[in-house]
Amino acid sequence: MTTRSRVPRLLLPLLCVLALGVGVGVAGCTAGGQDRPTVVVTTNILGDITRNIVGEEADVTVLMRPGADPHSFGISAPRAASVEQADLVVYNGLGLEENVLRHVEAAQEAGVATLAVGEAVDPIPYTSGESANDPDPHFWTDPERVREAVDVIADQVVEQVKGADREAVEKNASVYGERVTELSSWMRAMFDEIPAERRQLVTNHHVFGYLAERFGFRIVGAVVPSGTTLASPSASDLESLATAVEKAGVKAIFADSSQPDRLAQVLRHESEIDVDVVPLFSESLTEKGKGAATYLEMMRANTRAIAMGLGTE
Repeated sequence: MTTRSRVPRLLLPLLCVLALGVGVGVAGCTAGGQDRPTVVVTTNILGDITRNIVGEEADVTVLMRPGADPHSFGISAPRAASVEQADLVVYNGLGLEENVLRHVEAAQEAGVATLAVGEAVDPIPYTSGESANDPDPHFWTDPERVREAVDVIADQVVEQVKGADREAVEKNASVYGERVTELSSWMRAMFDEIPAERRQLVTNHHVFGYLAERFGFRIVGAVVPSGTTLASPSASDLESLATAVEKAGVKAIFADSSQPDRLAQVLRHESEIDVDVVPLFSESLTEKGKGAATYLEMMRANTRAIAMGLGTE
């Protein structure tokens, strides 16, 4: 690994004062001006998972704010600088963070340790649409892959974050991993109540491939036939999807809560099919009290919404 390009420690107190004076955080700055180890995480879903693993062993800075779109969110210059000053950068990878990947690559070039979690948990490809055969980055919809990710992140924190206590990190990972395992079992029990013929998903864009593979759903299609919210559907795309929805007898379309559901509503009205449009917290956590402030809360809310949307007449 190349030598890290770090701010000299003598300058850190000054930088901390300047950063705090304008209300922004810089990696390594604390109220006492101490240089604490820092883990920077790109998305808020991975940020919540990483915080549960790291605990008090390091500061965790999350770049993506609640409710943001992981495909399009950007970061300020001070937050971009924090990436290159981290002990470890944890990111999703597989093309998800389209607007911040250059900052991760700059950190790599500066010698900062980075971890692309999605690449380490047996990623699958998209099976249809414009992104067919490209790797699908939305692995977190499968809690069993998240359980794998917990161990992967813990290993890298122990290896790369100086001062982090191995025993504490491993204990945190074990406790949180058990909670993820319990989540997976609970989700399976909920989905088992949905008749097999109704386990069909239509979403705003292709985001639930991992969930479908794990729990036996069929992906009928997506309003935006792509793995990114930055794409747009054509009239023929909407017509084809409406035909597939009618043929499959789908009862609900699931729209990402961080995106307007206008396209799903248009599909419902123009195709004259009787379906509900159900919001899900699929790509971003929310502020506390808004329904999906943590990964576990998000997955439980989504599971209940899917079960209600597909499991009743």
